[in-house]
Parts: sequence; C-alpha cells; structure tokens
Amino acid sequence: MYNFPILDLVVIALYFLIVIGIGIWSMRRIKNQEDYFLAGRRFGKFVQTFADFGQGTSASTCVGVTTTTYSNGAAGIWGFFLYLFATPLYWMIVPWLRRLRVLTTGVFFEERYGSKRMAGVYAIIGAISMTATISVGFIAMTKTVVALAPKQVSEFSAGELTEYNLALELDDLKNADYKTLNDSQKQRFAELTQRNPRKFFSHINENVLIWVVCLAVLIYAVAGGLEAVMLTDVMQSMFIIILSVILIPFGWSKINSIYGGSGFLDAMRTMHTRLPESFFEIFGSPTTIDFTWYYILAISLLEIINSIVLPNALVAAGSAKSEYPCRFGYVVGCFIKRFVTVFWCFFALMAVVLYRDKVYNPDLVWGYATLDLLGPLKIGLVGLMTACLMAALMSTADTLMITGSGLLTHNIYRPLVSGKSERHYIFVGRTIGSLILIGAAVIAVQFDTILQIVKLSWEINVMVAASFWLGMKWRRANRISAWCSIIVTTMLFFVLPMAAPALWPSLRTNSYLLKTTKPEPVVKIYTAHQIDVDARERDIESWEKLSDSEKAGIPRPQLLESGKKFEKTYRLPNKSIFWTKGIKINDDDGRQGYGALNLSLVLFDKLGWDLSSNPYAVNETIRILLRTGIPFLILLIIALLTKPDDKKMLDRFFVKMKTEVLADHAADARELEESYANPARFNHKKLFPNSNWEFDKWDKVDYVGLSISVLGVFAVLGLLMFLVTIGK
Repeated sequence: MYNFPILDLVVIALYFLIVIGIGIWSMRRIKNQEDYFLAGRRFGKFVQTFADFGQGTSASTCVGVTTTTYSNGAAGIWGFFLYLFATPLYWMIVPWLRRLRVLTTGVFFEERYGSKRMAGVYAIIGAISMTATISVGFIAMTKTVVALAPKQVSEFSAGELTEYNLALELDDLKNADYKTLNDSQKQRFAELTQRNPRKFFSHINENVLIWVVCLAVLIYAVAGGLEAVMLTDVMQSMFIIILSVILIPFGWSKINSIYGGSGFLDAMRTMHTRLPESFFEIFGSPTTIDFTWYYILAISLLEIINSIVLPNALVAAGSAKSEYPCRFGYVVGCFIKRFVTVFWCFFALMAVVLYRDKVYNPDLVWGYATLDLLGPLKIGLVGLMTACLMAALMSTADTLMITGSGLLTHNIYRPLVSGKSERHYIFVGRTIGSLILIGAAVIAVQFDTILQIVKLSWEINVMVAASFWLGMKWRRANRISAWCSIIVTTMLFFVLPMAAPALWPSLRTNSYLLKTTKPEPVVKIYTAHQIDVDARERDIESWEKLSDSEKAGIPRPQLLESGKKFEKTYRLPNKSIFWTKGIKINDDDGRQGYGALNLSLVLFDKLGWDLSSNPYAVNETIRILLRTGIPFLILLIIALLTKPDDKKMLDRFFVKMKTEVLADHAADARELEESYANPARFNHKKLFPNSNWEFDKWDKVDYVGLSISVLGVFAVLGLLMFLVTIGK
C-alpha cells in the first residue's frame, strides 16, 4: 500500500484549501439566483473555454479512456470519441442556448409551449440525468484511488481467491486462438465471460470511498455557486492537461529502462514490437467490431440531438456574457478535450507494455501508473494527481448539482412555493443539490461498470429532445404534440421496459428473452510480434496437455516466427439482444437477464426479423434509431393534426431567438423590448421565408467557425493516427 510522503499530503491539503477558498470568496458575491445558478452571466472566452473543458472532464473521462484502450487497443478510444463528429455543429447550435436568456432549460418549455407542467417534467428528467452523470465520476474516482491500496494474493479471502483463479482461467481462454479450443473449453469460456470474475481486490472498500467523497463534495457545495465551480474548473483543467501529458515521458522512459533504448522513437519501436499489431488498429479492430460506421453515425446523431438538451449545456452557455464567448468557449473547450483524449489513449498503450502482467482490472490502470511512475520521485506529483482527479470530480459534480438543483428549485419548488426571498430559494437550491449528490452516490454503488451509466446518461434525454428541437425551429410544434411525444416516449422506452420485469420477474429467466447474438468467428491476418510468438507457444503447450480424444478435430497450432504473417481467429462474445445490462449467471447457476427490457427489439423480433442473426452493432443501431426517431415522428404527426399554439406567444419567442445577445445587460434588455414591439423585425434573416420553419441564414462568422471546426476533427484524427503509427 502506498504511503503518501509529507510533500504529497501537503500538496493535497494546499489544493483543497485553494478550492475551498474560491468557494468562500465566490459565496460572498451571491446576491440572487442568477448569481448562484449562472454566475451572474459574467464570463468571457478564457473562463468559458477551460470551464467547459473541466465540466466535461471528470475523473471518469481520463480513467475511462485508459480503461477501454488498455483492454482493446487504440480502437478502444471510440467509446469516448463518438462525440467527435458532432463537435463542429456546436458552433451553430450553442448560441441558441444563450439567446434563450433563461435560468434553466425548463423555462424554455414554459416560454415556448406555455406550460409550467412541461417545465416541471423536464426538470425531473434533467435532474435524473445529472444525477446519473455525477455517479459516473464517483465510480471512476473510486477505481482510481483503490488502485493505490491493492491486496496481495496472500491477503485474499477464500472467496476472493476463488474469484481470482476464475479470472486467470478466463484470461487464458481469451488469449488463446479460439479455433484451438475444444468444445468444453469453448463452453467454459462462455460461462466465465458471463460471470466476469475479478482479479483485483483492494484494502479500500469502494462503496465506503464513494460515500466519503460524496461527503467532501457536499461540504464544498454549500460554500460555492457556479462562479466558484467554473473558476475551480479553470484551475483543475490546466493541471489535468499538464499531468496527462507529463505521464507520457515518464512512461517512455520506463519502457526504455526495461527493454533498452533511449528517447521517444526507441520507446515507440519497443511498443510496436511488444504489442500485437491489432492494438494499433484504429478502424476495424476485432475487439471493437461493434463500432461499425453505421453504429458510429447512429451514436453521433443521438449525441447531437441529446447533448444540447442536457440541462448543463444551458448552464455552460448561459454563464457567458455574450454569444461569441459562449460559442467560442464551448467549441474550443470540447476540442481541447478531444486532443487530450488522444494523449490518454496513447498513454494507455504504453501502460499495456508496462503493466499487462501486473494490472488485470483495466479500470485501475490510471491509479497504478500514477503510483508507479510518479511515486518514486517523491516530489508531490502523486498528491497533485490525486488532488486533481478529486477536484475534477468535485467541480464537475458541483456544476451538475447546481444545474439539477436549479431545475428543481426554479421549475418545481418556486411555482409551488412562490413569493419567497432570493436567499430562501438559494438555500432550497443548495438543499436539493445535496440530495442530488446523495442520489448519485446511491446509483454509483448499484452499477457494475462505468459504461452502463454512460449509456444511461446518453439516452435519457430522448424523452424531451424532439420537443426541444422542433420547438426551437418549427412554429407548428404545439403543446399537445409535445406532451404526446414526451409521454409516449417515456412509457415506451423507460417506464414499461423497467416496470415489466419488476411486475413479472419470470421475464428475466424466460428462455425466449435470453436470446443472444451469434457472431461468427473473426479471422484477421497480422504480422507476428514477439508477444504473438509467446502466446502461440502457450497455445501449443495447452494442446500438448490434451488427451488424444480431446485432440481429435483440433489441429496442432503451428509455431510462429516474428515478422511473418499469420492468421488469428477471434471469438466475439454472444451479447444479449433484449436486456440492457446483459445476461449473467444467477445464484442458482441459471441464466438471467439484467437491466431494462428492450421492448421495441422484442417487437421487431416477434414480427419475424430474427435479431439473433444480426451483428450486435446492427441491433444497437436499430435500437438507437428507434429511440431517436419515434419521438420526432409522434410530434410531427400530432402537430399537423392539431391547432397551432397562440400566435402572440410564438412571435414573442421566435423574435427573441433572433435577437443577438449583448454583453451589456441593460442594452440587451432594450434590444429585446424593441424586438417584442416589432415581431417581424428580423424576418429578412429567415432561410425559408413565409414558412413555419425558423432557420436563419448563415453569416461569415458561422461559415468560418464551422469550417475551422471541421478541420479540427481531421486534426484530432490525424494526431491519433500519427501517434499510433510512429515507430512502426
């Protein structure tokens, strides 16, 4: 177990004193709800950029990218790169949020559809989404910290030792060429994959740590508002960037010290020699075969539609003093995160070379590497990394807490309890925020992996996305159609899928609903590296130990020669079609579905399309497109069959959305009054005149910013390809 030197402890203590100091300083500036929930709309480009980066970079991001890359090679980055292609569109969309000039996104539904109840429903959905996202940070944080206190095998309990041995057995089966396995080994492989046994156990209890961190966040949250959070984000963002990059030279230095060589290029040559060729595949890797081009496009569409509806998107944009800092900060902050993600991926490849035989749980790699590479220096870097990761979680959690509490306070509590002072509503906001954080901790101790909660946070906003998008740009969208879209989507994709298994538990063990995909083995041709030669020798040893009857029909694996081409067969796991959390072995050694039931896929399968014959990526793409498209289809049809909303309300909303935001609050208010007096003031900007569609013509800033953003996407991909091919 790592014993923090005094310098590390001093660094951690100093860091938190600064953070708390910022919170106390900012607390004195809070006079009203706008100050607490939107920092008085005071921030320019610099703060917006790094605050947006920090808000989107919790402990879950760096740890998550490292986890997926460590397990799957460079292609593992796609689990966190799916937002890349949506980034340029933020340049065009984010200014909409600033032009709303509202305290929460819930107010949009009140102004656009004239419904406080709809605003309240959105507030509940948004608060749930924020709670789920915070819980992701809790899980990533704990998995990083527990890596600093690993148990040795000799310290395992009897149950832990049994699970550890099962995990080692599963590793042997995974590393073997699938076609060399006999029938019993293949069956065992499928069974152990569903059990998913652990190899790492820590002296630190993860659940206890989650509650300890939750308490720390609660203490800080009482002191600060959004201003404290965003200023803290700026500070911790810079440290996260520096410390993410600084791990790389320490990593290549250690590679050279172990395997020989000097400098960056020698380390890269060693990486290409020591790792399988498949680990450097960005596209087409067999371990990420589900990330097909059509699945990536579907996820990108889902992300574009849902991300802008996230409540914290308005908080990030709404705190800017005017439109340009809002769009500049949001887009540049996102691109900084994309570039840093590449460096996290690159470092994870180094970590595979260094720790493949030492760290078996990929979620623990970041913490283990921090301890191994920075700990021996004893200059406070481990303490600084620990403090930064905790601050990343705390500041992100605070932002999301304030967002969720703002929704519930302003769109639910205030309409019910009106006429109170600003101080009263701020106090209520802090109280509700505390409950949100506690809820996030409860969720964190219930889920098995980070990805499960990430998927939940991706998809939960489909309930209101259609109402937001069509309400923003289509006059015919009305209150009735918006309600229909929200209610049907909520029932179809969330309530019924979770309620049905709860009401009829036998569904979880129903043989039909336990259907899985049946992926064909994937054959790939690679150039043999030393690691492949060693693996093949182990396969031969395993084959030699088989009995004559077991060897029947299984050819003896051929020796490999480094530098020569060879075939490797991958057996992708069967995946559940209908259960969101997959199928696992229950206490009675039977198979059981977990999570919610995908009713839409059940319907497709019942109608005659055998989904078990599809690749998993096809089924997931169908599911995503249904969740994305059905809410829009419902709203469009119902809106065309019903009467439009009040014209005066619509005119007031859309002319506001065409009025550019000014940094001077008084001048901006005067501009709005002029627009309200003349609703046709900006009709000349309409792209489709005399229609119900409210798209505006682009100007030079739109074209230039979008073009540069598209180039930014290619720059990010280019950097990734350069880093994984250099030294090859």
